Amino acid sequence: MLEIKANDPKLQSFIKVDKDSHFPIQNLPLGVFSDIEEDFSRRRIGVAIGDYILDLKAAYECKLLPDFGLNFSQLNNLNPLIEHGRSKVRTLREVVSHLLNKNTSTLRDDVVLQKKVLIKQSNAKLYLPIEIKGYTDFYSSREHAENIGRMFRDKDNPLLPNWLHLPVGYDGRAGSVVVSGTMIQRPNGQIKPSSNEPPIFSASQALDVEIEMGAIIGLSSKHGQVIDIKNAPEHIVGMVLVNDWSARDIQKWEYVPLGPFLAKNFATSISPWIVTLDALEPFRVPSPKEELKLLGYLKRSEDWGININLQFAIKTPKSQTAQIVSRTNFKYMYWDMMQQLAHHTVNGCPMATGDLLASGTISGKEKDSFGSLIELTEGGKNPLQLKTGETRIFLQDGDIAIISGFCQGQGYKIGFGEVLGEIVSMSTKFKEGNVQRKTVDENAK
Repeated sequence: MLEIKANDPKLQSFIKVDKDSHFPIQNLPLGVFSDIEEDFSRRRIGVAIGDYILDLKAAYECKLLPDFGLNFSQLNNLNPLIEHGRSKVRTLREVVSHLLNKNTSTLRDDVVLQKKVLIKQSNAKLYLPIEIKGYTDFYSSREHAENIGRMFRDKDNPLLPNWLHLPVGYDGRAGSVVVSGTMIQRPNGQIKPSSNEPPIFSASQALDVEIEMGAIIGLSSKHGQVIDIKNAPEHIVGMVLVNDWSARDIQKWEYVPLGPFLAKNFATSISPWIVTLDALEPFRVPSPKEELKLLGYLKRSEDWGININLQFAIKTPKSQTAQIVSRTNFKYMYWDMMQQLAHHTVNGCPMATGDLLASGTISGKEKDSFGSLIELTEGGKNPLQLKTGETRIFLQDGDIAIISGFCQGQGYKIGFGEVLGEIVSMSTKFKEGNVQRKTVDENAK
């Protein structure tokens, strides 16, 4: 593992940061924002610190940042920064860490300068942090794959023959990846309510969530280039939360033989802040033990399981706060993101800066650690009982689904914030949202 100065648990910022904040000085995730009254054209990049954003455009113009070979005044997404890989991102994080350190006087003692470069997160709009060139969704949680396999295939042999040999995945729709807070329109498609009747055209009645994490590609690769698993960490600059919404009834009818289509391509939500792989270094843990001997290109050279606590909550129109219905952890993943990237490129498939590789639904062994509603309700046999007296098998219009995640450090958290979406009917006007509020009652499970 790398020894990184900006990860020192003793570091403190001159900006007051609550111990439960997801954004202490040890994190410093990257995102794209504008002032709340500004429009899309005024986007610029920033770093989250506590309840604030350090405006990198303003900091650059105030000569608080060295020349990285980048004009921060012109950047409206992170692609030009992350295309250089982890090294340039690491250098920027070290510079920002020093600037925000309580022992550095430059910004700490200049209130006028602070007003120029710091903005409250509550006064900002957040956007997709990257231009997403390609999107791949994997199926890498053994517990999830077994749960689904028992429901729809073979209770005694739930995994398909290939599952323990390779990280199963498919290419999704990059154009429908949206930032947290964007309304999620209930998708239409063909469903087949009865095996004895022809399919009908309908809005999905089985809209589900999938608790996932996403790896962000920085350093690209050329067509024909194979990324060795040992070099894979240099290509991934950070991670985001992912909710890969799923219309289970549409998927059930359409997925044979080529896999999901309309059931998945209508929306995938990601959190707005990219937490760097460097910030996650202290939380690396071994992945579950591999059951079978793997082919050489998939053999791990180091551990890339990460101890990320994840939770999923639902807020209904009748509730004041959201109720947590599942807690799981990224460390349960059987296939890690470096294996996923090595497999993705072993045939020479090129990777582009901004590509998103989603983990697939993350489930643990216990029922309350399952990563989707179809698992939590056992396919609808046992509806969730909410504290409002309501029940849920799948999401209803007006429900807000919220996924959050963090790593627990020594007196601090390295967090991702939230990825949330409100379910609306197709007749509702689409809105690109920016809901950044504390909606989860931590004791409401």
